[in-house]
Amino acid sequence: MSTDIADCVRRSLNRYFRDLDGETPHAIYDMVIGCVEKPMLEVVMKQAGGNQTVAAEMLGLSRSTLRRKLAQYQLDQSS
Repeated sequence: MSTDIADCVRRSLNRYFRDLDGETPHAIYDMVIGCVEKPMLEVVMKQAGGNQTVAAEMLGLSRSTLRRKLAQYQLDQSS
């Protein structure tokens, strides 16, 4: 499973570099993390039934880190 995700990221990055058409790449790390992290949080929160404690355990994060990331992507229920 993780190799499928890694292969998807590789293909996407190769396409990204191919499509740059001479432009200089910038902030690739933030771009990739932002593209992956939000949908990952959405799916995990759904799988956890909205329970942040369960989701944090699934992700291997502290609950406070999860809450910060949910707020960052405007996925927290208080927004």
